[in-house]
Amino acid sequence: AIVLAGGRSRRFGRDKLAEPLAGRPLLLHAIEAVARIATDVLVVVEPGSVRDLPGGARLVHDPTPHEGPLAGLLAGLLEARESLVVLVGGDMPSLDPAVLAALVRALDASSADLAVLEHRGRRRPLPMALRNGAATTHAQRLLGDGERRLGAILDRLAVRVLVEGEWRPLDPNAWTLRDVDVPGDLV
Repeated sequence: AIVLAGGRSRRFGRDKLAEPLAGRPLLLHAIEAVARIATDVLVVVEPGSVRDLPGGARLVHDPTPHEGPLAGLLAGLLEARESLVVLVGGDMPSLDPAVLAALVRALDASSADLAVLEHRGRRRPLPMALRNGAATTHAQRLLGDGERRLGAILDRLAVRVLVEGEWRPLDPNAWTLRDVDVPGDLV
């Protein structure tokens, strides 16, 4: 699993991933959720960044900081040991491991290169499950073309979309999609 933790937190105004939520740093919530379904947990940060990580999680320094989430994804993919990888944001405190596992199962059972959730008629780029080889190749191409948006990879790869009827029974309130952008989102 790859946890993206290299953003600048501009809208938040300070390092949001270190902010406490329920007595623990925000980042820890995402790490703990993916650790329940993945044996290899990578946390992608900007160079020089130091984070306290729980046992087993590995720090990956993004060699191209501030180039967007697609660059962070590539940094994680290049270090990942698994052929199927789950990608989440470090600012997603309410990830449901059952939903993440459903993404992986759906991808594994299909010929697609990645799997995402549909919510209110839109494909959501996070969380996502990816086949490492195809995702690495296309992330490199996109970055070489100057693309930085994570969603751009959805346009290049075969996508297995889990419609709401497939995943909402596991997470009726769609908490898995919750992210933190501003301090008010922590409540």
